[in-house]
Amino acid sequence: MSALKRHSRKHSGERPYQCSLCEKAFSQNSDLKVHMRVHTGERPYQCSECEKAFTQNSVLLSHMRIHTGERPYQCNNCEKAFSSSSDLRSHMRVHTGERPYLCSHCDKAFSKSSNLKLHIRSHTGEKPYKCSDCGKAFSSNGYLKSHVMIHSGKKPYQCNHCDMSFTLNCDLTTHLRIHTGEGPHQCNQCGEVFLKSINFEKHMRAHTAERETLELQPM
Repeated sequence: MSALKRHSRKHSGERPYQCSLCEKAFSQNSDLKVHMRVHTGERPYQCSECEKAFTQNSVLLSHMRIHTGERPYQCNNCEKAFSSSSDLRSHMRVHTGERPYLCSHCDKAFSKSSNLKLHIRSHTGEKPYKCSDCGKAFSSNGYLKSHVMIHSGKKPYQCNHCDMSFTLNCDLTTHLRIHTGEGPHQCNQCGEVFLKSINFEKHMRAHTAERETLELQPM
C-alpha cells in the first residue's frame, strides 16, 4: 500500500482493519497488531530498570524517563515539565480551561479521556478491577492498588514528623494535619476547624439539632 493511501485515511476516517475480538477498527494494519496485544496480554517491550513491560516501544521510551528523570516537554505558561507530549497536552488544559471530553449521561466534562472513562462508571456501576484476595471490585485500577495494600500489610507512606506510617497516601495526608495544624473543614457558624470530614459532619449535625430545639421551645 502506498504512503499516500495510508495518509488519506486520516482524512477520510476509513478504518478497514477490524479487531476480531471487540468493536474497534483501525486505519492501519500495524495499529491493529498493536491493539491485539490488549487481548493477548503480550508486552514485548521490557524495561531494563524494573519489571514493567509494554505493548509499544514508544510507551517504553516514555516510561524510561521515570528512571532517568528526563522531562523534555516544557509548559510555556508555567515552570512545569513532562516526560511525554501527551502529558503536556493534558496539562495545557489547566491553563486554557478546555474540557473536551463530555459525559453522555450528565452535563459534566473533563480535560482527560481517562477521567471521563472513570466518571462514566459512576453511571454504569461498572467495576472491572477485582481483588484476588477478597473479591471486592473497584471502578479504577488505582483504587484496587490502594485496596490491595491493606491485604499486604505494607505501610509505605511514612510521616516525616514522627514514626507513624500508613497503608494509604490519603491516610498520611489526614495524619499530617495533626503536625501542620491545617484544618480543611471549618464550621461557618462557630468557626471551629476539623481535620476529618466525619468529625465536621458530626459537629454540623449538633448545630442543626440545637436550632431545631430552639425552634420547638415556646415563646
